[in-house]
Amino acid sequence: MPKLPVVSGNDLIKVFKKIGFIIVTQKGSHLKMKNEDGRVVTIPNHKVIKRGTLKKGILNPLGITVEQLIKLLK
Repeated sequence: MPKLPVVSGNDLIKVFKKIGFIIVTQKGSHLKMKNEDGRVVTIPNHKVIKRGTLKKGILNPLGITVEQLIKLLK
């Protein structure tokens, strides 16, 4: 399994826009994005997203693997 990359909030927003998510709301530095299936993800718009937050709070609930994330970041 590849290492989890260090990403910013802006990088994640671009990735999720690629896979069909749109920004629904923003409160402070956190954005909520939703796709047509109704899945919702909250992304902290910070310079560096902590690895635990990225893995357990964003990728795992959506069923996105580290490999898929790395591929989408390119």
